[in-house]
Amino acid sequence: MAKPIYKPLLFTTTMRNPQRIKAMLWVLKKFDGQILDDALATKIVGETIQYGLYRPMKKSDSIKAKWLNAPMGEFGNELLTDSEVDYMIVNNPQEHKEAGFERGYPSRFATIFDFAKELGFVYFTPGEPIHFSSTGDKLASVYDVNITDDNTISVEEVHPEYEQQAFLHAMCKSQRANPFVKVLNDNVPLILLLQVLKKINADPRWNGKGVTRKELPLFIFWKSNDAEALYQRICKLREEYRYNPSDEVIIDICRNEIMEGQMKKFDPASVITEYPDEYIRKMRITGLISLRGAGRFIDLNHNEDERIDYVLKHYSTYPRFDSERDYFNYMAEPDENLFAIEAIHVSTSQSEDYLKKWVKEINWSTIKKELQVLAKRSRTSDHQILKFIPAPVRLEFLSALAIKSRLPEVRVIPNYACDDTGLPTSTAGGGIGDIECFENANGILVEVTMAEGRQQTVMEIWPISRHLNEFKEKYTPNSQCVFIAPSIFSDSQDQISFVKEKKEQTIRPYPITDFIEYLETTATLYSA
Repeated sequence: MAKPIYKPLLFTTTMRNPQRIKAMLWVLKKFDGQILDDALATKIVGETIQYGLYRPMKKSDSIKAKWLNAPMGEFGNELLTDSEVDYMIVNNPQEHKEAGFERGYPSRFATIFDFAKELGFVYFTPGEPIHFSSTGDKLASVYDVNITDDNTISVEEVHPEYEQQAFLHAMCKSQRANPFVKVLNDNVPLILLLQVLKKINADPRWNGKGVTRKELPLFIFWKSNDAEALYQRICKLREEYRYNPSDEVIIDICRNEIMEGQMKKFDPASVITEYPDEYIRKMRITGLISLRGAGRFIDLNHNEDERIDYVLKHYSTYPRFDSERDYFNYMAEPDENLFAIEAIHVSTSQSEDYLKKWVKEINWSTIKKELQVLAKRSRTSDHQILKFIPAPVRLEFLSALAIKSRLPEVRVIPNYACDDTGLPTSTAGGGIGDIECFENANGILVEVTMAEGRQQTVMEIWPISRHLNEFKEKYTPNSQCVFIAPSIFSDSQDQISFVKEKKEQTIRPYPITDFIEYLETTATLYSA
């Protein structure tokens, strides 16, 4: 066995997008309590393939059709048949090998779920029952997934708040030197970041903006939990270079000073861009971190100051573990106090003010470009802020921005949860519309989705009809809905026509590109 060494922080190479974990756990939850062996591990991976969450390369035409327009890492449009799953497994042999599991699909199971195990969501080992923790249960319950009579996969995010709660719980405790990864670095990354941010913000020299993206590699390479020493090193860096050290300066500090020349080879692009991007995503999913200064600064989300103080009080010191099972039990032990503390509620007027601020910071040209990124389902935004917002949340934010940018007289009230800068942290909660707009005596409910195909029809139209009816009763009978998606499925259009005829409700569907064109040519959001 290789001796542990110091390494830069890279949480996982197999599931870098934390949003994927909740879907995978939804599948695994069906096997909670069953004894794990290689056959069951293979069956579970087959189930992730059946739902389109794991997609090996070689596919039949029928399988390609069922995954068409469904992005990688998300549920497919239709459930694969058992014979199609068998085809995928037979025609895509896995050469992967993990300790304790047979080579192939059993080892692939371990690769897919190891990170969830390390974070305390689910424990598994061959020969023992699969065991979900309470936080793992939360994460597996984010989605409500149903299969219709024609095998369409219907997915509704019924508890988006559970994802943030689960990751906050995990990141408060997640140690670099844990028994699963066996590195020598000894700190809890979230705690180290919060401690340094507190020190930086208390220092009058630095204007209370937090730390810069350029400084994040120091956190990523830092060996100890000495927040004071890291704070002092950042201050020294700023005294010498202000906020703009060169990439070479940062790499030299990481390689020759922090690592003391022990790490000879690493990709500079990874150190400067890829590792910090992943670090921001993992830290921001906790809800405790905000982005400031056009994405240049990472700071405390002051809407969560009470929760931040609780975390620092209770998790700044931590036990060490040699046993994987003991470490998992520590990670899994629930702390309900974390969730009992409520963040500062953002009022309607504050939500509107936030939106006006962001319209000044993100111009129409950028809004249009980023909406087109979502329309193409490419998910490859290079914007220094927007790329950290998951696509469904980003579409809500950009749609609200687009309306306010082009039609400033319209009152626009988004219902997504947001941090202290107004950036969304999750989609609008279940049971309410996405964006509420008011124009003279008229109301316009704006509903958005990244879903396409039959999923869109099953998941969206009836809830939209219900939300619109509630919106009319609450505000004004002169109300209608604008429905925005990357594309509008033909069955969705038929359902919308049915709603118009039977319920006398007006739902106006727009592909994203058509909605952009509409805003560029109209003087009003409401259409008679």
